[in-house]
Amino acid sequence: MAESSEMTATEQATPQELAEVIAEFEQYRERLVHDTMEAGKKAKLTKSAVMAQLEPELNKIDGILAQLRQQQASQ
Repeated sequence: MAESSEMTATEQATPQELAEVIAEFEQYRERLVHDTMEAGKKAKLTKSAVMAQLEPELNKIDGILAQLRQQQASQ
């Protein structure tokens, strides 16, 4: 039920608001990768091991970004 109200809220977002949310998600994604890779280095993990752990979260973020960009394109 919360999802439908969230979708309604983003459907009513202005193009500027969508652009800001997209930019914030892109920054979050970059920061997440960078910070996690740095922590992995300190823990002496391989890059592939760190990325394997990150992949599900990155896929979620990428999916949200794709939806937002599609919505932005349709406005």
